[in-house]
Amino acid sequence: MNAPHPAVARTRLAVRRTLGDLAPDAVVIVGFSGGADSLGLLAAAAHEAPRLGLTVRSATIDHGLLPDSAQIAERAAALSAAIGVSPLVRRVSPNATGGVESGAREARYRALDAVAEEVGAAVVLLGHTMDDQAETVLMRLARGSGARSLAAIPSVRGHYRRPLLGLRRAQLRDACRALGLTWWDDPGNATDGPLRRADGEALPRAAIREEVMPALRRALGADPTPSLARTADALREDNDLLELLAGATLESAREGEGLQVAVLAEAARPLRTRALHQWLVERGSPPRALARSHVLAVEALVFAWHGQGPISVPGGLRVGRHGPSLAVLPPVCQA
Repeated sequence: MNAPHPAVARTRLAVRRTLGDLAPDAVVIVGFSGGADSLGLLAAAAHEAPRLGLTVRSATIDHGLLPDSAQIAERAAALSAAIGVSPLVRRVSPNATGGVESGAREARYRALDAVAEEVGAAVVLLGHTMDDQAETVLMRLARGSGARSLAAIPSVRGHYRRPLLGLRRAQLRDACRALGLTWWDDPGNATDGPLRRADGEALPRAAIREEVMPALRRALGADPTPSLARTADALREDNDLLELLAGATLESAREGEGLQVAVLAEAARPLRTRALHQWLVERGSPPRALARSHVLAVEALVFAWHGQGPISVPGGLRVGRHGPSLAVLPPVCQA
């Protein structure tokens, strides 16, 4: 029996390691767009899952952003079925208020969560690669992000797993070619594609992929992708420890449903701000919408309180100080 192409073998090994802890008969969902990354992932999952006693299904999310998006989703479903994986297709309507990319991402994850709940999936596999990781680090660095954000794309978060973060985009294309599989190139990933920012310029990730990364490669004389990915890994390790210590700070500061100002004031700032972030998320503020500026505004109630009113944070929360304590206040009733 001939050995598989090296790119196929690496992809299968990455998926096998990711699925190895699941119980037999567990259901695995693969997010599948029809692009090379998710196609390589789906092919590897289709090969490995049965050997582990697992059932694999694909989930294609039609964002409705392209004129022929329904046909694209149907072709992806047909390709999944041809590989031997039963497909699911869901149509979503992204909210573009915060930008095309963020709106599509939020809608996609909501749909994948719903699919996972519907079929009782243990995990959802996503096809992010090392190249995606490096691009994310650059985008967040340009926005002035902290360690939590620069840690970028985690390999595991909740029921989501990303087994391909150690592989390059080119390797996934090599794997698809070796298997005789033809992928779809999303025009939304191109700087000259149909999806644009509100000002008419290319979407940020497309611009970083086609313009910034090649410019960095020329300027540095080396491919920056592995180094950027290592940066994310190192920051994630540091941030994980800080989050753990911040959790202990949060527990020490608890007083009923509020927090003791004195305990927060004594904590080191990296722990205090993370404890406040954890508390606000716990009370219902959406993590993706909760920015550092919101956390710092709440922190000002600890050190710069002069009787000012409550602070509004995403999720409709109002945080105020009453003497020695911080508390989430009831929403204001509209007349």
